[in-house]
Amino acid sequence: MSRLFIIILHILYWFLFLSLLLLFYTFLVLIPGFEKMSTNKTGSFVFWIKLMTGFAVIPALISFYTFYTVLFTGLLSKRKFVLFCIAGIAVSLLAAIIGALAESTEFLFGKNYLFNDDYRSAIIIIAVMAFGAFINGVIGAIIRGFITWYNEIRYKEELQSKNHQMELELIKAQVNPHFLFNTLNNIDVLIEQDAEKASDYLRKLSEILRFMLYESKSQKISASREIEYIEKYLALQQLRNSNPAFVDFKIEGNPAEHVTEPMIFIPFIENAFKHANNKNMVHGIRIHFDFSGTDTRFLCTNAYQQEAEKMFPGGLGNPLIRKRLKLLYPDSHQLTTSEDGEMYIIELIINDTYDLRDY
Repeated sequence: MSRLFIIILHILYWFLFLSLLLLFYTFLVLIPGFEKMSTNKTGSFVFWIKLMTGFAVIPALISFYTFYTVLFTGLLSKRKFVLFCIAGIAVSLLAAIIGALAESTEFLFGKNYLFNDDYRSAIIIIAVMAFGAFINGVIGAIIRGFITWYNEIRYKEELQSKNHQMELELIKAQVNPHFLFNTLNNIDVLIEQDAEKASDYLRKLSEILRFMLYESKSQKISASREIEYIEKYLALQQLRNSNPAFVDFKIEGNPAEHVTEPMIFIPFIENAFKHANNKNMVHGIRIHFDFSGTDTRFLCTNAYQQEAEKMFPGGLGNPLIRKRLKLLYPDSHQLTTSEDGEMYIIELIINDTYDLRDY
């Protein structure tokens, strides 16, 4: 909570406190005899200000800020409730006595004002003053508790956000190099076989790396930018395969009207290429996007030659992908995997990404 807000909160409290005293004075004016009681003063309002200065304001200030600072920090925050109550009563009595002494100064009513009747009436008055001071002190502790509670919540939220971001960065650090290493291995093979194709491979890799370095730092990007990246990746993969019908890539709807986290779909596509066993078959890999509704729907299927959950050495496993999705889209995505004969099917639905073009 900002210092300015805390100052405003204190000012507001004392404004309400003084307004209550003024309201009380307004009711007293209506009581017959009050004006007569104060005829020897400079005026009834001045008389009331002097009376409330020692009787209410001074004890309230002392008690409020003693509870707010010393008692809350030293006792209440440490759950020492009995000591807090005892110390609170003592502080309230001391504040009342100080207020009574202030009333007895020449500036206000003189030393005989409080004790002009007897000590019994003075004790009753001090007890009433102490009770009012205790109430103000408790309110001060409550306000301090509210500020502390709010600051702790903000601190925990900031800490959770930093931990969340750190965890995402760690996962991203595993995703990006994994793709890079695989691609560099492919280039190494192509250099000896087909230098021209390897050059084309390097150019596309450069475009993909530019995307990874700059676009992937954003929390959200247009889904159309992600599609462009995927298309470059598919073209790069196609350089290794002479079968143009191996990949079936379809898009429904307008991806420009949706947003997504960068590189959220590529791990599934990369694993599909890694597991596909027959590069000559038609539609060995199917990649379909549906942006026609309010959700983003992604479907990826591939023919496989081993158990779907097992990865090749160095592969990006499904548990890591699921963890990243859970961090990025908590309670707003559905990921399902299934097997149909020799096809492995992944379906991902990300909720409510429609018409968010302000990102």
